[in-house]
Amino acid sequence: MIRTSRPPITVGRVVGDWLIGLGVAAAAVVASWLLLFLLARRLPPGPLRDLAAFIPDCLTTVRRLRRDPRVPRRAKVAIVLAGLWVASPIDLIPEFIPVIGPLDDLVVVALALRYAGRRVPRDVLLAAWPGEPRRLERLLGWD
Repeated sequence: MIRTSRPPITVGRVVGDWLIGLGVAAAAVVASWLLLFLLARRLPPGPLRDLAAFIPDCLTTVRRLRRDPRVPRRAKVAIVLAGLWVASPIDLIPEFIPVIGPLDDLVVVALALRYAGRRVPRDVLLAAWPGEPRRLERLLGWD
């Protein structure tokens, strides 16, 4: 019988393997985001393109309102929590489920923006919104 000697399993080796796996997973997530971003830019004008642009527009708005001194503290907290929810990998509905996957993110962001829309002056909110103003006005019920 032939015996082969295996190197001993060490804590450093296990941690190194985990770190490599984590790095590969992070790279795959970033690559998929980049691919989705590039594909979304190629969408024809219409409701599907508006929906694809909604979350990036919301994240830009969150970043801008978070730094604006005219925004009340409670509105900032709601906006930042919505931004963290979108950025978090933990979801009520997993993102990989087609159509309804990003639905929980959309609902949370819409509710936070509606809350902030009642507390933040309209001109401040419109100045922070990078997308089409009509989309934000529909979302906030300003029609």
